[in-house]
Amino acid sequence: MKAEILSVGTEMLLGQILDTNAQFLAQQLAALGIDMYYVSQVGDNQGRVVETVRRALGRSDLVVVTGGLGPTEDDLTREAVAEALGEELRVDPKLERELRDFFTMRGRTMPERNVKQASLISSASGIPNPIGTAPGWWVEKNGKTIVCMPGVPVEMRKMWEEQAVPRLQQRYGGQVIVSRTLKVAGLGESHAEAMVLPIIRSLNPTLATYAKEDGVHLRLTAKAPDRAAAERLLDAFEPQVRALIGDYVYGYERDSLAGVMGNLLQRQGLSLACMESCTGGLLSSTITDVPGSSAYFRGGIVAYSTQVKLASGVDAEVLRQHGTVGAETAAAMARAARERLGAEVGLATTGVAGPDEVEGKPVGTLHVALDFRGEVEVDSGRHMTTRGVLKRRAVMQALFMAWSRLKREG
Repeated sequence: MKAEILSVGTEMLLGQILDTNAQFLAQQLAALGIDMYYVSQVGDNQGRVVETVRRALGRSDLVVVTGGLGPTEDDLTREAVAEALGEELRVDPKLERELRDFFTMRGRTMPERNVKQASLISSASGIPNPIGTAPGWWVEKNGKTIVCMPGVPVEMRKMWEEQAVPRLQQRYGGQVIVSRTLKVAGLGESHAEAMVLPIIRSLNPTLATYAKEDGVHLRLTAKAPDRAAAERLLDAFEPQVRALIGDYVYGYERDSLAGVMGNLLQRQGLSLACMESCTGGLLSSTITDVPGSSAYFRGGIVAYSTQVKLASGVDAEVLRQHGTVGAETAAAMARAARERLGAEVGLATTGVAGPDEVEGKPVGTLHVALDFRGEVEVDSGRHMTTRGVLKRRAVMQALFMAWSRLKREG
């Protein structure tokens, strides 16, 4: 079965709001085992909505529409669906009575323009809206189904979960889709895909790679008659994925690299300190985003200038020979952070985030250092990217270096 999502509202086309409804519904359809091939957005224009609905019905079995069910002149979803199906709108007495009761219970008189919200076509039945004034539509015609719901997210989600989902399960039930995500650090997306290439074309479960801010995500997805069967497929498939890329997998969906690293520090009874230049405090902030990080994080020094680096214990001779941006400088910063703050593990970042070069070193230069009880390692490179992305990469690299070393220590 093929499904399509249609979001109605000019405000989305103007960039004034994000289409969070489509994201939510896409996840919901996947969980129901319904294949979703298209997402469309269209403004509040009846002709264009009619055209979009007809196109959707020509290629999809299920069309889920959100938005355009209000009482104002630019709320045209009912009119458009009626025109697309060649049917006439009529006011349903039961819906009108329920609508008027809704206003009466709140001590208000219903404006007559709201009567249009009680309209139906012959192939539609109403979907009650318990927390708003706009009933939805459930339409069945020529083997196709259209589900229309309000664009207000809280109303739409309640109607979807409590009323639309049970009807869809009854009508189209048969299979569910379950996904599981493994999070990978220390690799780019292309390298990660190359490592899992032997099984990337598996049909069920499937495997896909996605580049995210917290590393690369490997999404494992299985389709089966029920959730338990899908989970069994994933349980058998995951070890195959880990056998190919396991050393770089740090967690699952809700895990963060900072949190996983922190758990290892706590388990091994170690403390952490850091000194930052190019990341400007972002590393310390990310570490302390983890609840309970005070158990192992001693503190961070934002040594953005040469004077602060010197005052924080970085060797003056290192700065004289290598400047503020260099592998040797990063190593000295990690050592100084560890010693100055009395920790077993020190992390440091220094680089050129841009827009101009520093000390003759080009924009994108990055050095990240780890001092583990006096043993120092440095990762150096150059990244052609934006200032913000470079800072986030530096943070991820620092956390990855610490996590990798702690994992080796057991």
